[in-house]
Amino acid sequence: MSNIAEWLDPSGCPTDRPPVSAMSAGTRALHDALDAHARRTGLPYLHPDEPTVQLDLFGSARAIEWQERKAAFLFATEGCWSELPHLYARYGTTATAALIARLKDIERAGAVLVCDSGMQATALTFDALMAPGSHAVLMRQIYNKTRTYAEWLAARLGGSVTTVDDGDMPALASAIRPQTRFVFAETFTNPLVRAQDLDALREVVARARRPDTDLKLVVDSTIATPWAFAQPLLDQGVDIIVGSGTKSLSGSDRDLWGYIATRDTPFANAVMDLMAMRGGILDWRRATAILTGLDEVDAAHAQRSASASRVAAFLASHPKVGDVFHPSLPNHPDAAAIAKQYIRYGSLLSFRVAGADEDRTRHYADVLATCVVVRYALSFDGLTTKVNHHKTVSEYFTPPAALRRNGFDRLIRLAVGMEDANDVIACLNWTLHHADSLSPAEVEAWQVQRAEQLGVVREDE
Repeated sequence: MSNIAEWLDPSGCPTDRPPVSAMSAGTRALHDALDAHARRTGLPYLHPDEPTVQLDLFGSARAIEWQERKAAFLFATEGCWSELPHLYARYGTTATAALIARLKDIERAGAVLVCDSGMQATALTFDALMAPGSHAVLMRQIYNKTRTYAEWLAARLGGSVTTVDDGDMPALASAIRPQTRFVFAETFTNPLVRAQDLDALREVVARARRPDTDLKLVVDSTIATPWAFAQPLLDQGVDIIVGSGTKSLSGSDRDLWGYIATRDTPFANAVMDLMAMRGGILDWRRATAILTGLDEVDAAHAQRSASASRVAAFLASHPKVGDVFHPSLPNHPDAAAIAKQYIRYGSLLSFRVAGADEDRTRHYADVLATCVVVRYALSFDGLTTKVNHHKTVSEYFTPPAALRRNGFDRLIRLAVGMEDANDVIACLNWTLHHADSLSPAEVEAWQVQRAEQLGVVREDE
């Protein structure tokens, strides 16, 4: 049996490679396990049980092949180097490559990038599009952190941002300048669930394009989802889609992630270059979990959307309810565009209790949560129905006048989950009839008791 000591003498060395069989038990066990894992999976991971951030490349030839394939993407007219095989997890993994392929099909995209949150997808898009002195136009009802980031970025670059009301196409046309790099809109909006008129948006942006500019139409379709539209967004003149996959494309409140979809290859590769430098790629564990459930999320979203339509109709007919906001309602301000361009209405809705001020609105949301079936939480499109008082969770520091200006005042936001719609309606009806009989102190006592019953310890205790 060989002795590894023969290979340790600096004055000479055997001509054969040092045999692994002569090495220590720990070394043999580790590398036997790595080889066994590779044989099981067909991929040379560097952990005996799980995928790893990098692979055994066996030498430089595979690295050179990868670099050449990257170069080919940079000069190609379609695709993005986000699709390259797993070389290092900061660029992508085997799981992210599979997820990208699925998303390309769902969005009918030429290129897709996946990242660690929806806000990351938006920020990457803005970073790639904005340049020193450039300008952007934002629709008023976009996510407040999206607006804040765009304004911060423009200020750093000596640029500017103009905000216009959703649906005001003359104002949008007037706002676009030669320096405008992109128009950014959401559909459906949060919390008033406005629907973008995609035909009108496309026409305004097309008329404003000049030979010496590269104006993009960017749409965040997180709330509407890819399944809301009669035709894919990228077939309707949208240049870039950003989305939070955390919501409907996961549908279980477990995995935080986002994505960008486009047919603009130079833009996609520019974003991928940016992500390779600064990070933000989705990790393989989350990508694997997302892929596991991706076949079911369309049907689950359809169920939540249908239930939300029933809940919205109930609220709209209730004598104790004032305004109700959901795309399924016939009095929706964008009803004409919805009828023509949309086929699904989403799970998110909001409403006002008739005659309630901001404090009373908050109280009603808290009372609804005491029904247990409706959970008080921030986001939407998960397993459970969620409620919150919009000002408390999203506009806490917004001055009341600005809140009213945007129409966001006195709103209860409801995200319908996988429960039977009648169960959610029963909780809403009970709350609307009995919330005034409960004091805020009684509601707070219930919250404390509920936490104790569940054995939940608050982090500040």
